[in-house]
Amino acid sequence: MRKITVSVQVDAEKLRAIQFYAGRKNSAVETELEDCVNKTYEKCVHAQTREYIESIAAPARHSGPRRPASAAEEAENER
Repeated sequence: MRKITVSVQVDAEKLRAIQFYAGRKNSAVETELEDCVNKTYEKCVHAQTREYIESIAAPARHSGPRRPASAAEEAENER
């Protein structure tokens, strides 16, 4: 899926505190925010809608023509 950037305003002191304590947990503010967005997405968006969005995004991940497997590759996959 295509990603976009979201901007929010936050108090500078609060952001520094978040950065400090997230860093102590070997994390980053961006990672923590991504987790929050994902939890909000799962909480607010119906399961059927999430499934639909994921299904239309899946083909984009496998873009490009697929070449047929060779006989050797097929034999290897059967093992």
